Amino acid sequence: MGNKEVRSVYFLGIGGIGMSALARYFKWHGARVAGYDKTPTSLTDQLISEGMELHFEEDPSRIPEDVDLVIWTPAVPKEHAEYRYFSERGIPIRKRAEVLGEISSPFPTVAVAGTHGKTTTTTMIAHLFHTAGKPVMAFLGGISKNYETNFVQLAVGSSPFCIVEADEFDRSFLHLAPDIAIITSMDADHLDIYNHTDNLKQSFGEFAGRIRSNGSLILKKGIDLGSRIPEGISRFSYSLQGEADFCANNIAIHEGLIHFDFVTPVETMTGFVLGMPGMFNLENAIAALAVGWITGIQEKDLKRAIQRFTGVARRFDILINRDGLVYIDDYAHHPEELRACIRAVRELYPGKQVTGVFQPHLYSRTRDLADDFARVLAELDSLIILEIYPAREVPIEGISSGMLLKKTNLVDKQLCKKEDLLDILEERRPEVLLTLGAGDIDQLIKPIMERFGNK
Repeated sequence: MGNKEVRSVYFLGIGGIGMSALARYFKWHGARVAGYDKTPTSLTDQLISEGMELHFEEDPSRIPEDVDLVIWTPAVPKEHAEYRYFSERGIPIRKRAEVLGEISSPFPTVAVAGTHGKTTTTTMIAHLFHTAGKPVMAFLGGISKNYETNFVQLAVGSSPFCIVEADEFDRSFLHLAPDIAIITSMDADHLDIYNHTDNLKQSFGEFAGRIRSNGSLILKKGIDLGSRIPEGISRFSYSLQGEADFCANNIAIHEGLIHFDFVTPVETMTGFVLGMPGMFNLENAIAALAVGWITGIQEKDLKRAIQRFTGVARRFDILINRDGLVYIDDYAHHPEELRACIRAVRELYPGKQVTGVFQPHLYSRTRDLADDFARVLAELDSLIILEIYPAREVPIEGISSGMLLKKTNLVDKQLCKKEDLLDILEERRPEVLLTLGAGDIDQLIKPIMERFGNK
């Protein structure tokens, strides 16, 4: 994106996972990067250690004088003093999605969309390309455990494939024009933006319509976009098993690892091993392998990459696995994600008591999907609910964690303040502990590890 002209970039909301990936892109390309965020986190600590200038007070006096581009996330309101500072001075303010679209547009682009599954799939694809020696630039929606970052740029000096997570929130993915697009799921979500699931589906159809001429669309089996797919686009289906262009066969689990054969439209490749647990991760791997097959990556590289893939932080992240305690952290914040996580735990640890600590994310999502949340949370043995993480929202009357707890048909359940959680866990001594949610529940990971990691 004309980075030779952009010398000083300022990020309003730099600590977000998508914003920080862009910040790392500009820093990698030599720009001065500064920014504001509301709360310091381990991620903002990392950005500071990489040479970026961050602060956490709403204070225009902390803004560098030479800013020539502002990148903004709608999570920061336009009434924010720093937003007004830039607006009043006529300094260009661009949404993250716009900038990502411009950065990716000159390159062959793989975009992964879906209401869940997209972060792991995107990260797998980037890892496949790197393992095969293909130049790659990737903007990820999570921290890759293989590369310890959410921005990957490898093979300097070559024209890379651009691998991007295509976010449906605020219709952000409509700024992309991919050569290959994946849609992993299309469940009801972000109804505060879309109002109705029909509008959400229409937006996914518009995303598919932005695929470049002679490109490819890889759809999870069962997703129906109607007649919105442009002519001249190659269309493929994928699924975990069954009738699809890409799927798995002969699935077996040995010592916690998934062994399978990879079925393509023209051949079956045998002897694959996935380096992480969970059938939902195998389904993500099928989508990623489909991209590898379409782009001509050799079988030996596909096998090597998928076995060496170590996952994404906060995506079914097994942090403690010892006698007496298994602790898994997961970003799940939608009922389908919660269901996949809980069922994967049941597969891995049959017969063990599972305690889930869930932090709902957004008042509107809690309101719109309350019955679905209640049904899936009842699959736990014990439930601890934290207060709703509001993110960009103000409270909605009658919508609370207590309301959700009351709906959940489970005997062993309770509300909890974050500051009380460690003491409650000390009393309970869970066999399998899950921390679940997309808010700031990740700030509890380190204290949990320090309290229980060596016991």
